[in-house]
Amino acid sequence: MSFQFNFKIEDTVSSPGECEVNLSKPTSTMEDKDVQPEDLNDSKQIQGSENSDSGHHCSSCVTTDAMSSCKPAIEHPIPTDLSSVLENKILESSSGLQFVNVSVVEMTLSNSDVRKEDIVNKSIKSHSDLISGVYEGGMKIWECTFDLIRYFESEEVDFENKSVLDLGCGAGLLGIFSLKHKAKVVHFQDYNSTVIEEITIPNTLVNCDFDNVTENMDSEPTGKRTKTLDAEQGMLSKCHFFSGEWSSFTQLMKNQVPPIKYDIILTSETIYNTSYYNALHEVLQNLLADDGIIYLASKSHYFGVGGGVHLFENFIKEKKLFNIHSLKMNNDGLQRILLRLDFKRSP
Repeated sequence: MSFQFNFKIEDTVSSPGECEVNLSKPTSTMEDKDVQPEDLNDSKQIQGSENSDSGHHCSSCVTTDAMSSCKPAIEHPIPTDLSSVLENKILESSSGLQFVNVSVVEMTLSNSDVRKEDIVNKSIKSHSDLISGVYEGGMKIWECTFDLIRYFESEEVDFENKSVLDLGCGAGLLGIFSLKHKAKVVHFQDYNSTVIEEITIPNTLVNCDFDNVTENMDSEPTGKRTKTLDAEQGMLSKCHFFSGEWSSFTQLMKNQVPPIKYDIILTSETIYNTSYYNALHEVLQNLLADDGIIYLASKSHYFGVGGGVHLFENFIKEKKLFNIHSLKMNNDGLQRILLRLDFKRSP
Protein backbone atom coordinates (compact mmCIF):
# COMPACT_ATOMS: atom_id res chain seq x y z
CA MET A 1 0.00 0.00 0.00
CA SER A 2 1.28 3.47 -0.86
CA PHE A 3 -0.04 6.76 0.44
CA GLN A 4 1.03 10.36 0.85
CA PHE A 5 0.88 12.48 3.98
CA ASN A 6 0.44 16.23 4.23
CA PHE A 7 2.82 16.19 7.19
CA LYS A 8 5.59 14.81 4.98
CA ILE A 9 5.81 11.15 5.78
CA GLU A 10 7.98 9.75 3.05
CA ASP A 11 7.96 6.21 1.73
CA THR A 12 11.29 4.58 2.43
CA VAL A 13 12.61 1.19 1.49
CA SER A 14 13.89 -1.18 4.11
CA SER A 15 17.33 -2.61 3.70
CA PRO A 16 18.24 -6.02 5.10
CA GLY A 17 19.63 -5.84 8.61
CA GLU A 18 18.83 -2.17 8.84
CA CYS A 19 18.17 -2.25 12.56
CA GLU A 20 20.70 -4.84 13.58
CA VAL A 21 23.20 -2.25 14.80
CA ASN A 22 23.65 -2.52 18.56
CA LEU A 23 23.50 0.95 20.07
CA SER A 24 26.46 1.91 22.19
CA LYS A 25 25.73 3.90 25.31
CA PRO A 26 25.57 7.60 24.37
CA THR A 27 26.26 8.84 27.89
CA SER A 28 27.97 7.47 30.95
CA THR A 29 24.67 7.56 32.81
CA MET A 30 23.15 4.80 30.72
CA GLU A 31 23.41 1.12 31.45
CA ASP A 32 21.77 -2.04 30.11
CA LYS A 33 20.23 -4.73 32.21
CA ASP A 34 18.11 -7.69 31.17
CA VAL A 35 14.62 -8.03 32.56
CA GLN A 36 11.90 -10.56 31.98
CA PRO A 37 8.32 -9.50 31.11
CA GLU A 38 7.04 -11.07 34.30
CA ASP A 39 9.39 -8.83 36.30
CA LEU A 40 7.65 -5.70 35.06
CA ASN A 41 5.03 -3.90 37.12
CA ASP A 42 1.68 -5.32 36.04
CA SER A 43 -0.64 -4.24 38.84
CA LYS A 44 -3.20 -2.25 36.91
CA GLN A 45 -4.97 -0.06 39.42
CA ILE A 46 -7.77 1.98 37.95
CA GLN A 47 -9.33 5.26 38.99
CA GLY A 48 -12.36 6.85 37.37
CA SER A 49 -15.97 5.97 36.83
CA GLU A 50 -16.71 3.02 34.62
CA ASN A 51 -19.82 4.88 33.46
CA SER A 52 -17.96 8.04 32.55
CA ASP A 53 -18.51 9.38 29.03
CA SER A 54 -15.70 11.89 29.39
CA GLY A 55 -12.81 9.47 29.18
CA HIS A 56 -9.83 10.28 27.01
CA HIS A 57 -11.07 8.17 24.11
CA CYS A 58 -14.53 9.73 24.02
CA SER A 59 -16.37 9.29 20.74
CA SER A 60 -17.67 12.84 21.06
CA CYS A 61 -16.10 15.72 22.96
CA VAL A 62 -17.75 16.45 26.30
CA THR A 63 -17.39 19.80 28.04
CA THR A 64 -17.51 20.01 31.83
CA ASP A 65 -16.62 23.02 33.99
CA ALA A 66 -15.87 25.00 30.83
CA MET A 67 -13.08 22.61 29.96
CA SER A 68 -13.26 20.12 27.10
CA SER A 69 -12.32 16.57 28.03
CA CYS A 70 -11.14 15.85 24.49
CA LYS A 71 -7.40 16.07 23.98
CA PRO A 72 -6.56 17.24 20.44
CA ALA A 73 -4.31 15.01 18.39
CA ILE A 74 -0.90 16.49 17.62
CA GLU A 75 2.22 15.16 15.95
CA HIS A 76 5.47 15.22 17.90
CA PRO A 77 8.69 16.02 16.02
CA ILE A 78 11.64 13.70 16.44
CA PRO A 79 14.36 15.52 18.43
CA THR A 80 17.65 15.86 16.59
CA ASP A 81 19.82 16.00 19.72
CA LEU A 82 20.21 12.32 20.52
CA SER A 83 22.26 13.01 23.64
CA SER A 84 19.53 15.09 25.28
CA VAL A 85 16.82 12.53 24.52
CA LEU A 86 18.75 9.74 26.21
CA GLU A 87 20.30 11.81 28.99
CA ASN A 88 19.90 10.23 32.45
CA LYS A 89 18.12 7.25 30.93
CA ILE A 90 18.82 3.66 31.99
CA LEU A 91 18.16 0.95 29.41
CA GLU A 92 16.60 -2.44 29.98
CA SER A 93 15.95 -5.20 27.47
CA SER A 94 13.53 -8.04 26.86
CA SER A 95 12.37 -10.03 23.83
CA GLY A 96 15.23 -8.55 21.81
CA LEU A 97 14.06 -4.97 22.37
CA GLN A 98 15.60 -2.18 24.42
CA PHE A 99 13.56 0.30 26.43
CA VAL A 100 14.13 2.98 29.03
CA ASN A 101 13.68 2.20 32.71
CA VAL A 102 10.34 3.76 33.57
CA SER A 103 11.09 4.25 37.27
CA VAL A 104 14.02 6.52 36.45
CA VAL A 105 11.89 8.53 34.02
CA GLU A 106 9.13 8.86 36.61
CA MET A 107 11.61 10.04 39.21
CA THR A 108 12.92 12.70 36.83
CA LEU A 109 9.46 13.82 35.75
CA SER A 110 8.13 14.07 39.30
CA ASN A 111 10.50 17.00 39.78
CA SER A 112 10.25 18.63 36.35
CA ASP A 113 6.87 17.96 34.70
CA VAL A 114 4.67 20.35 36.70
CA ARG A 115 4.31 22.77 33.79
CA LYS A 116 3.19 20.04 31.39
CA GLU A 117 0.77 17.18 32.02
CA ASP A 118 2.29 16.35 35.43
CA ILE A 119 0.97 12.81 35.05
CA VAL A 120 3.50 11.23 37.40
CA ASN A 121 2.62 13.38 40.41
CA LYS A 122 -1.10 13.03 39.67
CA SER A 123 -0.71 9.26 39.47
CA ILE A 124 1.19 9.18 42.76
CA LYS A 125 -1.36 11.36 44.54
CA SER A 126 -4.27 9.24 43.31
CA HIS A 127 -2.46 5.95 44.06
CA SER A 128 -3.50 4.78 40.59
CA ASP A 129 -1.87 3.76 37.31
CA LEU A 130 -4.96 4.95 35.44
CA ILE A 131 -6.86 8.22 35.83
CA SER A 132 -9.69 8.53 33.33
CA GLY A 133 -9.21 11.52 31.04
CA VAL A 134 -5.84 12.38 32.60
CA TYR A 135 -3.43 9.46 32.44
CA GLU A 136 -4.07 6.06 30.86
CA GLY A 137 -1.13 3.96 32.02
CA GLY A 138 1.26 4.64 29.14
CA MET A 139 4.28 4.83 31.44
CA LYS A 140 3.94 1.12 32.22
CA ILE A 141 4.75 -1.86 30.01
CA TRP A 142 1.83 -4.22 30.42
CA GLU A 143 2.32 -7.97 30.18
CA CYS A 144 0.05 -8.49 27.17
CA THR A 145 2.49 -6.51 25.03
CA PHE A 146 5.05 -9.28 25.36
CA ASP A 147 2.38 -11.90 24.65
CA LEU A 148 1.84 -10.30 21.26
CA ILE A 149 5.55 -10.01 20.54
CA ARG A 150 6.08 -13.69 21.33
CA TYR A 151 3.15 -14.55 19.07
CA PHE A 152 4.59 -12.49 16.21
CA GLU A 153 7.90 -14.29 16.60
CA SER A 154 6.48 -17.80 16.81
CA GLU A 155 4.04 -17.32 13.92
CA GLU A 156 6.47 -15.26 11.83
CA VAL A 157 3.87 -12.56 11.20
CA ASP A 158 4.81 -10.60 8.09
CA PHE A 159 5.32 -6.84 8.56
CA GLU A 160 7.47 -6.25 5.49
CA ASN A 161 6.34 -3.23 3.46
CA LYS A 162 3.25 -2.78 5.67
CA SER A 163 1.86 0.43 7.10
CA VAL A 164 1.41 -0.09 10.85
CA LEU A 165 -0.38 1.76 13.66
CA ASP A 166 0.62 1.12 17.28
CA LEU A 167 -2.59 2.33 18.95
CA GLY A 168 -2.36 3.32 22.61
CA CYS A 169 1.32 2.60 22.17
CA GLY A 170 2.78 3.47 25.58
CA ALA A 171 6.38 2.25 25.38
CA GLY A 172 5.89 1.59 21.66
CA LEU A 173 7.35 -1.92 21.70
CA LEU A 174 4.78 -3.35 19.28
CA GLY A 175 5.45 -0.64 16.72
CA ILE A 176 9.20 -0.97 17.25
CA PHE A 177 8.97 -4.73 16.67
CA SER A 178 7.19 -4.14 13.36
CA LEU A 179 9.77 -1.48 12.45
CA LYS A 180 12.61 -3.93 13.03
CA HIS A 181 10.77 -6.42 10.82
CA LYS A 182 10.75 -4.11 7.81
CA ALA A 183 7.44 -2.28 8.10
CA LYS A 184 7.24 0.53 5.56
CA VAL A 185 5.84 3.13 7.93
CA VAL A 186 4.90 3.04 11.62
CA HIS A 187 2.67 5.48 13.49
CA PHE A 188 2.77 5.56 17.28
CA GLN A 189 -0.26 6.98 19.13
CA ASP A 190 -0.77 7.51 22.85
CA TYR A 191 -3.12 9.72 24.82
CA ASN A 192 -0.38 11.50 26.78
CA SER A 193 2.24 13.71 25.13
CA THR A 194 4.56 13.05 28.08
CA VAL A 195 4.51 9.33 27.29
CA ILE A 196 5.35 9.96 23.63
CA GLU A 197 8.21 12.36 24.39
CA GLU A 198 9.75 10.65 27.42
CA ILE A 199 9.09 6.96 26.70
CA THR A 200 8.02 6.15 23.12
CA ILE A 201 10.47 8.30 21.17
CA PRO A 202 13.52 7.34 23.31
CA ASN A 203 12.60 3.66 23.00
CA THR A 204 12.33 3.97 19.23
CA LEU A 205 15.69 5.74 19.05
CA VAL A 206 17.58 3.09 20.99
CA ASN A 207 16.25 0.30 18.78
CA CYS A 208 17.11 1.91 15.44
CA ASP A 209 20.25 2.22 13.36
CA PHE A 210 22.46 5.23 13.99
CA ASP A 211 24.58 5.56 10.87
CA ASN A 212 23.06 9.03 10.49
CA VAL A 213 24.47 10.48 13.74
CA THR A 214 26.94 13.36 13.75
CA GLU A 215 29.02 13.97 16.88
CA ASN A 216 29.84 17.59 17.73
CA MET A 217 31.88 19.31 20.42
CA ASP A 218 29.93 21.89 22.40
CA SER A 219 31.37 25.42 22.22
CA GLU A 220 30.78 25.87 25.96
CA PRO A 221 33.79 25.62 28.35
CA THR A 222 32.54 22.21 29.51
CA GLY A 223 33.35 20.83 26.08
CA LYS A 224 30.31 18.56 26.20
CA ARG A 225 29.87 16.30 23.19
CA THR A 226 26.48 16.22 21.51
CA LYS A 227 25.12 13.74 19.01
CA THR A 228 22.93 15.18 16.27
CA LEU A 229 20.51 12.85 14.54
CA ASP A 230 19.22 13.29 10.99
CA ALA A 231 15.62 12.15 11.37
CA GLU A 232 15.07 12.34 7.61
CA GLN A 233 17.32 9.34 7.06
CA GLY A 234 17.37 5.74 8.22
CA MET A 235 14.60 3.97 10.06
CA LEU A 236 13.34 7.06 11.88
CA SER A 237 12.10 8.46 8.57
CA LYS A 238 9.47 5.71 8.71
CA CYS A 239 8.17 6.79 12.13
CA HIS A 240 5.66 9.41 13.22
CA PHE A 241 4.46 10.04 16.76
CA PHE A 242 1.08 11.36 17.89
CA SER A 243 -0.65 12.16 21.16
CA GLY A 244 -4.29 12.95 21.85
CA GLU A 245 -7.57 11.11 22.23
CA TRP A 246 -8.68 8.55 19.69
CA SER A 247 -11.47 10.50 18.00
CA SER A 248 -9.20 13.48 17.36
CA PHE A 249 -6.48 11.19 16.04
CA THR A 250 -8.95 9.45 13.74
CA GLN A 251 -10.10 12.76 12.33
CA LEU A 252 -6.52 13.93 11.80
CA MET A 253 -5.75 10.82 9.76
CA LYS A 254 -9.00 11.08 7.79
CA ASN A 255 -8.17 14.69 6.89
CA GLN A 256 -4.99 13.70 5.09
CA VAL A 257 -5.06 13.55 1.30
CA PRO A 258 -5.58 10.73 0.62
CA PRO A 259 -6.96 9.60 4.01
CA ILE A 260 -4.62 7.36 5.98
CA LYS A 261 -5.29 3.62 6.12
CA TYR A 262 -3.17 1.01 7.88
CA ASP A 263 -2.41 -2.53 6.79
CA ILE A 264 -1.92 -3.60 10.41
CA ILE A 265 -3.21 -2.07 13.65
CA LEU A 266 -1.60 -3.26 16.89
CA THR A 267 -3.09 -2.54 20.30
CA SER A 268 -2.48 -3.98 23.76
CA GLU A 269 -4.60 -3.65 26.91
CA THR A 270 -6.86 -0.95 25.49
CA ILE A 271 -10.24 -2.62 26.15
CA TYR A 272 -10.20 -2.30 29.95
CA ASN A 273 -12.97 0.32 29.97
CA THR A 274 -16.25 -0.31 28.15
CA SER A 275 -16.80 3.46 27.90
CA TYR A 276 -14.01 3.56 25.30
CA TYR A 277 -15.35 0.82 23.03
CA ASN A 278 -17.24 3.12 20.66
CA ALA A 279 -14.22 5.37 20.17
CA LEU A 280 -11.96 2.35 19.63
CA HIS A 281 -14.39 0.91 17.09
CA GLU A 282 -14.40 4.27 15.30
CA VAL A 283 -10.61 4.18 14.98
CA LEU A 284 -10.60 0.62 13.67
CA GLN A 285 -13.49 1.21 11.27
CA ASN A 286 -12.01 4.36 9.74
CA LEU A 287 -8.29 3.65 9.72
CA LEU A 288 -7.96 -0.05 8.87
CA ALA A 289 -7.35 -0.84 5.20
CA ASP A 290 -9.99 -2.98 3.50
CA ASP A 291 -7.80 -6.08 3.68
CA GLY A 292 -6.07 -5.03 6.90
CA ILE A 293 -5.59 -6.96 10.14
CA ILE A 294 -5.95 -5.91 13.79
CA TYR A 295 -3.97 -7.69 16.50
CA LEU A 296 -5.30 -7.02 19.99
CA ALA A 297 -4.04 -8.31 23.34
CA SER A 298 -6.03 -8.13 26.56
CA LYS A 299 -6.60 -9.66 29.95
CA SER A 300 -9.82 -11.65 30.04
CA HIS A 301 -11.26 -9.23 32.61
CA TYR A 302 -10.22 -5.93 34.22
CA PHE A 303 -11.42 -5.64 37.79
CA GLY A 304 -12.51 -2.18 38.89
CA VAL A 305 -13.72 -0.97 35.50
CA GLY A 306 -15.41 -4.05 34.11
CA GLY A 307 -13.99 -4.27 30.61
CA GLY A 308 -12.47 -7.39 29.13
CA VAL A 309 -12.45 -9.84 26.26
CA HIS A 310 -15.97 -11.26 26.66
CA LEU A 311 -17.64 -7.83 26.72
CA PHE A 312 -15.51 -6.61 23.83
CA GLU A 313 -16.28 -9.68 21.71
CA ASN A 314 -20.00 -9.14 22.30
CA PHE A 315 -19.62 -5.46 21.41
CA ILE A 316 -17.85 -6.30 18.14
CA LYS A 317 -20.44 -8.93 17.20
CA GLU A 318 -23.28 -6.47 17.83
CA LYS A 319 -21.63 -3.95 15.50
CA LYS A 320 -21.50 -6.60 12.73
CA LEU A 321 -18.54 -4.96 10.98
CA PHE A 322 -15.56 -7.12 12.00
CA ASN A 323 -14.77 -10.78 12.24
CA ILE A 324 -13.12 -11.54 15.59
CA HIS A 325 -11.02 -14.62 16.31
CA SER A 326 -9.16 -15.84 19.37
CA LEU A 327 -5.52 -16.58 18.51
CA LYS A 328 -4.03 -17.68 21.80
CA MET A 329 -4.84 -17.90 25.49
CA ASN A 330 -2.28 -17.56 28.29
CA ASN A 331 -3.30 -18.92 31.68
CA ASP A 332 -0.22 -18.11 33.76
CA GLY A 333 -1.34 -15.52 36.29
CA LEU A 334 -4.36 -13.54 35.13
CA GLN A 335 -5.81 -15.07 31.97
CA ARG A 336 -4.69 -13.18 28.87
CA ILE A 337 -6.01 -13.55 25.32
CA LEU A 338 -4.78 -12.54 21.87
CA LEU A 339 -7.40 -11.56 19.29
CA ARG A 340 -7.40 -10.95 15.55
CA LEU A 341 -9.97 -8.77 13.78
CA ASP A 342 -10.64 -8.09 10.12
CA PHE A 343 -13.51 -6.68 8.08
CA LYS A 344 -16.46 -8.92 7.25
CA ARG A 345 -16.78 -9.62 3.55
CA SER A 346 -20.00 -9.04 1.66
CA PRO A 347 -21.59 -12.29 0.45
